[in-house]
Amino acid sequence: MGVTSISPPGDISTAPPPPKRWFIEGCPVPIPLPIAKAEDIPRRFEYPPPVHECSIHFSPESVKKLKAKANAEMAVGTATISSLQAVLAHLWRATCRARGHLPDQDTTCLLAIGCRTRLKGMPPVYVDQGRGRRDSGRRPAGLGGVASEPGRGRGRRGAREGEARGVECNPSFKCLAGRFPPEAVVVTGSQRFNAYGNDFGWGRPVAVRSGAGNKLDGMVTVYEGGGGTGSMELEVCLSPDVLARLVADEELMNPPV
Repeated sequence: MGVTSISPPGDISTAPPPPKRWFIEGCPVPIPLPIAKAEDIPRRFEYPPPVHECSIHFSPESVKKLKAKANAEMAVGTATISSLQAVLAHLWRATCRARGHLPDQDTTCLLAIGCRTRLKGMPPVYVDQGRGRRDSGRRPAGLGGVASEPGRGRGRRGAREGEARGVECNPSFKCLAGRFPPEAVVVTGSQRFNAYGNDFGWGRPVAVRSGAGNKLDGMVTVYEGGGGTGSMELEVCLSPDVLARLVADEELMNPPV
């Protein structure tokens, strides 16, 4: 947050964020960590088999067409499918095809969701991470049906709160590579982040890429597109053979709308 705040040209007019702790109301402080012995220390991250990555750009016109198609497939009176839901559903279905999933095989799409505006009392300048997770599982189907899935995890709030409370009693550490099923698509990032607005004195960025960490099979990072308002860019990581089939998928690259 500090880098994005000071990188635009001009004087630094805001004070640095205070490094203060913040806990959910009712959470005991401090949370004891289970590291009483040396063997309890979390293991180092073990990298999975190498993946290849690509960036798929969606123009504002393509996003609008996918959104219109997804909503047209839904029943009258249902919730409106967003642009992000439509684009992710389009990619999710293509990934299932590239992986060779059977028509009746269940798959999972997990979305990392920011909690800064959803948790009561969290300071706007909180420097640590505040995020949750929503997951949807279904068999590959029409664009509209798949696109509606990510919004259906809201009813599980009580279950998620129970999981969070369980961490207080039995905290544990998990490596990212072992947290998701092999058939999952894991989505992070947002097209709302002003990625192209950072100017380090070299001019406007020509492309946006993530770092080398957390490159897992099925990881998708969402960025705003460089093609104007409403465009999106998806950075996709998959095993080499699956990615080769994905980029050759005619329905993905030229969707029938």
